[in-house]
Amino acid sequence: MVGSIAGIGAGLAAIGAGIGIGNIGGKAMEAMARQPEATSTIQTNMLIAAAFVEAVALFAVVVAFLGTGNVG
Repeated sequence: MVGSIAGIGAGLAAIGAGIGIGNIGGKAMEAMARQPEATSTIQTNMLIAAAFVEAVALFAVVVAFLGTGNVG
């Protein structure tokens, strides 16, 4: 039972990361369309923000699997 709950937690973390990165990418495209001269700055900031979202999602997956007590 605990393993399935950890799987659900990991799945929710992955869904959250997907939604977050989708929002970041969409808003960055809007910003680049509005101000093409700032494309390099926007793109750099977008990649940094996406990396932070992925790091939080990875942390959530690790915490979900550590909750089972079977890892490590």
